[in-house]
Amino acid sequence: MAETLTATALTLKDIAREAGVSLATVDRVLHNRPGVRPDTVRRVQAAIERNAFQPHVAAAELARGRARRFAFVMPSGPNPFMQQIEAYLGEMSAWLSARRLSVEMVATDVFDPSVLAASLEVLSGEYDGVAVVALDHPGVRAAINDLVDAGTKVVTLVSDVPSSRRHHYVGIDNIAAGRTAGALVGRLVGQRSGKVAIVAGSQGLRDHAERIFGFNQVMASEFSGLSVLPVLEGRDEDDRSEQVLARLLGKHADIVGLYNVGAGTQGVAKALSDKALSDAGRDKVVFVGHDVTVLTRRLLLQGVMDAAISQNPGHEARAAVRVLLALARGEPILREQEKIRIDIVMRDNLP
Repeated sequence: MAETLTATALTLKDIAREAGVSLATVDRVLHNRPGVRPDTVRRVQAAIERNAFQPHVAAAELARGRARRFAFVMPSGPNPFMQQIEAYLGEMSAWLSARRLSVEMVATDVFDPSVLAASLEVLSGEYDGVAVVALDHPGVRAAINDLVDAGTKVVTLVSDVPSSRRHHYVGIDNIAAGRTAGALVGRLVGQRSGKVAIVAGSQGLRDHAERIFGFNQVMASEFSGLSVLPVLEGRDEDDRSEQVLARLLGKHADIVGLYNVGAGTQGVAKALSDKALSDAGRDKVVFVGHDVTVLTRRLLLQGVMDAAISQNPGHEARAAVRVLLALARGEPILREQEKIRIDIVMRDNLP
């Protein structure tokens, strides 16, 4: 078992020794330089995170003459997963300070393309880099392109706009996530036939659209006994999601499965619970959603929710900052290090 080192005594040599690599390899990992195998990168990163190591890089940044400012354009409203990303960014304060970086939050309505585009437009010339949870819309695409033309490094976070000139996307493979959700719903429903409901925040968000696409692919090809109903949009809001789902459940007594594509989870669970009380004795609706939060953890433990497709908000927060920093420095991006994976979480394997 590796010895846990104290943060005050740590040096690069300590990290290299614990990870079983050379000093040069540690330096390459810290500065996102190529030529390091993915498993070695993971080993070095694990040693750094395990010991809360903060390398002394401030002197190198001071030589550049000024601090850098990054903005994170995030959804307004109580979205638990987005709040987790913001919390992890707050925990990076020492790491950011050592590199003379500041990260500022810009809350906006990401479901309204004109509001989101206007929020991006006012950032031009104010920040070195911008990470944005983006709506795939021509107005938003134009605003991203204008930022890039003005010299700002732009990263899309969680939801992509691939037709824009953004520099990089940080997030999961959402089509694969949707396919995973489809497989889970289909298999957990078992031999029953019936209908499957989908609740999304907005199909204008590319992450939601791609998840729905992947979900429908699997349902059509592997579960012909299940009929997928038209997508409901709840804007990731609890009240709206509850209302639209409750109406649907009232119209269709044979709904056996539900895929909640985004947030609004509390409202979705409330509509399902109310339906279950009024239909005592009927089989429960299989409920698959996204992300492990305080709420989804409780719903999984209670058996209301059957599975959550999880992405690591801490990894996404760190990756977005590291990618923006690499872009600002003109350094290569270590794509394997910044790749965000998905996990299937159920009651019996809750982390």
